Amino acid sequence: AVSSPPINIRRDDLPDPLGPTSPSVSPLATVKEMSCKIFTVPALPHRERETLESERASVIISAFGLVETFLYKMIRAGRNLRLSLIIGISGLSGIAYGETVTIVALGDSLTQGYGLPMGDGFVPQLEVWLRAQGLDVVVINAGVSGDTTAGGLSRVVWTLTPDVDAMIVNLGGNDLLRGLDPSMSRTNLDGILRTALDVGVDLLLVGLDAPSNFGPAYKAAFDAMYPELAQTYGLKLYANFFAPLEVGTDFLAARALYMQQDGIHPNAVGVGKIVSGIGPAVLDLIAQ
Repeated sequence: AVSSPPINIRRDDLPDPLGPTSPSVSPLATVKEMSCKIFTVPALPHRERETLESERASVIISAFGLVETFLYKMIRAGRNLRLSLIIGISGLSGIAYGETVTIVALGDSLTQGYGLPMGDGFVPQLEVWLRAQGLDVVVINAGVSGDTTAGGLSRVVWTLTPDVDAMIVNLGGNDLLRGLDPSMSRTNLDGILRTALDVGVDLLLVGLDAPSNFGPAYKAAFDAMYPELAQTYGLKLYANFFAPLEVGTDFLAARALYMQQDGIHPNAVGVGKIVSGIGPAVLDLIAQ
């Protein structure tokens, strides 16, 4: 910078220890010039900026979603390939898997083990039965007491983590107890099955027989949805969860021997019979 009028430079000697040891004064003025041009363009209106930023964010989120879905399917495909090779080499009898097979049981109180000690419910007894066949298996309890098919549909996505190899679907009992429209139950089950198949999970669909409380038309519609869905998607079907309790004895005797006092949920002995009945179907599911 150049001062105008010129500034008389004054020299001051500061007393020690504040002053510099060798004070000096520049004899010349310092001049520095810089030439520059600044170009500007009108800013976008506030709403347009928000729209562009929103579009960019949507593109980024969509891209991440596609990558996540791709990786998820690749992980599962890799697991299924390893399991297929192991099963193909060793056969079903006396299988020794190279890694643990993970099965999730999606259901209601019948799956959850309502009214029973922790080790006596359907899931722990099924896992013990499968391990007794020589399998390295983990069965995850995804049963929620009181859940309907709609509840199962709402949580199936986060239930199917990448480590899940197969799923048992045992829902519809609470739809039946509430007299819900079988067409809605069927739609919900259809959504559950399609979600699982889309990510490559093998399925065992477990059905129920409806009583005649709501009339023959309701019973026919409810009973038909399980075999029809199984046929539509080419799935394994275990037709009736309670079938093993109905073999070799009458209804009243079976209720006294195998059911809890509510007459709806099996006791520990009843669960054991149910597991023995459904166990071979689960073995077929693993072999698949």
